[in-house]
Amino acid sequence: MSTPANYISEQQAAAAFTKQSLIFDAQYAGNTTVQYKRSRVRAKLLQYLQPGNHILELNAGTGDDAIFFARQGYFVHATDIAAGMQEQLAAKVTAVGLDERVSRELCSYTHLQSLKKKGPYDCIFSNFAGLNCTGELGKVLDSFDALLKPGGLVVLVVLPPFCLWETALVFKGKFRTALRRFFSAGGRKAAIDNALFTCWYYPAGFIRKRLQKKFEHLSTEGLCTLVPPSYIEHFAENHPAWFKFLCKWENRLKESWPWKYTGDYYIISFKKL
Repeated sequence: MSTPANYISEQQAAAAFTKQSLIFDAQYAGNTTVQYKRSRVRAKLLQYLQPGNHILELNAGTGDDAIFFARQGYFVHATDIAAGMQEQLAAKVTAVGLDERVSRELCSYTHLQSLKKKGPYDCIFSNFAGLNCTGELGKVLDSFDALLKPGGLVVLVVLPPFCLWETALVFKGKFRTALRRFFSAGGRKAAIDNALFTCWYYPAGFIRKRLQKKFEHLSTEGLCTLVPPSYIEHFAENHPAWFKFLCKWENRLKESWPWKYTGDYYIISFKKL
């Protein structure tokens, strides 16, 4: 069972993302940086997946990634704790005729043992820091072994405790944003459209250590290390040449130290032994 504090935080996150679900797609549809991030994450999964694989997606949101992978021929079980996100996902999947390839389930990733559709799966996938909405990430990671086939994959996109671009905002006087990841072991308050929830920041080493007994670490790469995070609005649109230049060098340096640890996110991948 989740602790009372974590249960309350999960419910707050569910309410916040349900509230955002109605505007989520429109808000990010034209964001060039978000498109860059999605392409990087999807390329990482496609590097590992085999034809016909079954994917368990955590914090699936409105289903953009589920639909993308279904169109590539994979089967996706898309889970989320936010009822609003699941409703948007269901409508989108039906609209594009992918109900046979995308199933869905309202479930917290801290209660994956209660999944109705337990697999086993070929891959567990979580995008864009959904896992940062729990203070019980260790519990989530411990549940992966029972849900995966031998040789199964884990690909997670997580917010680290340090982001170079974010910290640099201190020079623009944005102290609250620049320092929000520091001293955040107990979680820091975050908000979406004035709906509050708690966010935790996890180093890659925490995940590697938690999974090391049953999983082989395949790679860690930084995401939005040189490329500015998407909340630095309109950078890509206002500075297309610079954006292209930064994308080129980030892709070259993404798995190098220190860049793999200094992005807005990191993408970390494992294979079950």
